[in-house]
Amino acid sequence: MLKRILREPPFRLAGKAIARYFPCSFATKVYWEGLQRPEYAIGMLFAAQEAVLLSLEEILVAEFGVARGSGLLVMQAHAAAILREIGVRVSVVGFDLGTGLPAPVDYRDHPELWKTGDFPMNEEQLRRKLMPHTSLVLGDVAQTVPSFVAQQTVPLGFAAFDVDFYSSTMAALKVLSLPRHQMLPRTPLYFDDVDLPYNHRFAGQLLALDDFNRESPDVKVDVWHGIASKCAFSDSRWIRKMYMAHDLTAPPTQRKRVAVM
Repeated sequence: MLKRILREPPFRLAGKAIARYFPCSFATKVYWEGLQRPEYAIGMLFAAQEAVLLSLEEILVAEFGVARGSGLLVMQAHAAAILREIGVRVSVVGFDLGTGLPAPVDYRDHPELWKTGDFPMNEEQLRRKLMPHTSLVLGDVAQTVPSFVAQQTVPLGFAAFDVDFYSSTMAALKVLSLPRHQMLPRTPLYFDDVDLPYNHRFAGQLLALDDFNRESPDVKVDVWHGIASKCAFSDSRWIRKMYMAHDLTAPPTQRKRVAVM
């Protein structure tokens, strides 16, 4: 009864506050949105639980578009909590140009919205706050992603895309399609720029998703079906930005029988 009451609009803040400030599991905090960046928390929790099912000790999570670094710092905090509670090591990596947005290529990058130099980074300040399991990769993602994937040693479990441009999103999505890429059979994704009035299927991240699916034969990205049942507040805006990458060539595996979210 209490759980149902706390999900109703007048009591939502109470439910979130209880989950945030009272001792409870990471999974409980995720369900009640008691953590910063709930979109990151749920994606990382799902990935960690999948890793347990697949007997993996370590996974990788990534943020494309770091800017000032607030999201990356939250991601590394979630990674530390997951290690403590679930026992899965989570390496965190942030990709960014470092100097703000590059120049838009054409209309698909929404030049009417963004300009060169938007969202710059204070690299020195951010690096002082990074934990040992977090790394920062600076440069054009068209070059840094292929170099990173060539040296990747653990599977990608979750990725957040906030690079704004169509061109940059397409380059970042190659983390899922380059020949030596590694990912979980089901990898949660978050796309920040898909639900505002200026978004449409002919530019930006929505076009990048369509083009990626058309060009990638082995990995397909779809909305995250069923995610609403894993959240106390199924109408939260961030839920509409959650997707899932499916590896169509994933081999059959012996999965442990453990409870998942």
